[in-house]
Amino acid sequence: MKRLMNPSTSLAPCPVVLLSVAGEDRPNIITLSWVANVCSNPPTIVAGIRPERHSYELVKKAQEFVLNIPSINELEGTEFAGTKSGRDYDKFAECGFTPEPASKVNAPMIKECPINIECKTTQVVPLGAHHLFIAEVVAVHIDESALNERGRFDPTKVSLFTYLPLNGQYWSLGKHIP
Repeated sequence: MKRLMNPSTSLAPCPVVLLSVAGEDRPNIITLSWVANVCSNPPTIVAGIRPERHSYELVKKAQEFVLNIPSINELEGTEFAGTKSGRDYDKFAECGFTPEPASKVNAPMIKECPINIECKTTQVVPLGAHHLFIAEVVAVHIDESALNERGRFDPTKVSLFTYLPLNGQYWSLGKHIP
């Protein structure tokens, strides 16, 4: 028997990304899980950000950002970046992350993250508690240590993790299902 639950953000699992964006004083990082691929041509992602978040205004003004996909090695910094405000902290310094230049956008990539996805905003849609940033992917960087012999991403070489909104927990990813 199934129990009827209240409507909620129950789609699970959700990806975990560190969105980095340029700022007037310093770049900022925000941890997001409300992100998804939505189109392959042109490659398009969406990211939901609350308007009261410091990064919201930075992303809205810059119209470009980087989605950095962390490994479990970046879990502590991921948690910090998602629970502290960039108004009060230099998140790159506090998390021990190294900013490095992106190739197509004016936003820093996080060197420690194995995957960096450069994005340019095409539209912002107010939805309620979050606004949806629709963005075209303009470049993707993958650490060579995460590639197989054919030059393709190999998830067994990186310990990625996910977020479960139903219980507010991070979980590591398992094995390939043939």
